[in-house]
Amino acid sequence: MKAVILAGGYGTRISEETHLKPKPMIEIGGKPILWHIMKQFSAHSVNEFIVCCGFRGYVIKEYFANYFLHMSDVTFNMQNNKMEVHQHSVEPWTVTLVDTGEKTMTGGRLKRVAKYVGDEPFCFTYGDGVSNVDIGKLLKFHKDQKSIATVTAVKPPGRFGALDITNNKISRFLEKSQGDESWINAGYFILEPKVLNYIQGDETIWEREPLERITNEGQLSAYKHEGFWQAMDTLRDKNILEKLWESGEAPWKIW
Repeated sequence: MKAVILAGGYGTRISEETHLKPKPMIEIGGKPILWHIMKQFSAHSVNEFIVCCGFRGYVIKEYFANYFLHMSDVTFNMQNNKMEVHQHSVEPWTVTLVDTGEKTMTGGRLKRVAKYVGDEPFCFTYGDGVSNVDIGKLLKFHKDQKSIATVTAVKPPGRFGALDITNNKISRFLEKSQGDESWINAGYFILEPKVLNYIQGDETIWEREPLERITNEGQLSAYKHEGFWQAMDTLRDKNILEKLWESGEAPWKIW
């Protein structure tokens, strides 16, 4: 099974980091968040990836071109112009990096990689969030639903503390609220190849017309994930993920 990962956006809300690199290359624990996402998929035996590059896509290409340099000890023999790699850290991955344009919208990026997708159902997700969603259970759910598209839905935690106020007095103080109980799109889609027919071109935003049409046709299922999910939209989000990783108990580390 293949996984398509969106990795082409500008990441303007975390510009402290993205002025030098694309958002999926922002590091958590010394590794790009893209790597963390791929490791999660790989833990569920999804090892073939199609990465939709855009803004500063060459940074992603250079990372994988020099993967051994990033992941292993090396010795350089300057006199003989040779490099020896020690302690090979090998992933069972096949990674296709596709330049999908700097200004292309999310649907357009997916449409541009159509020739690499094939004829089987595939995963599709964003390159800026991590989760411990069980891909195997997600795929089974998708097949049982017999829909052409399944999206993982989560209830995000509230960002701020909550106050219960009665007659101008606080009756309950909550350090962190549980959000508004609404389910939201967390990515981690399972899609049938025919969904590509719902995308017009580069200007198409996947979350709008294509998903709205699929929904209206009764062909979009929701897999409710009660476990961990965290997007990395801001520097605050990055710091949260960094602290979780440093604690040694990062919920998404299932490998």
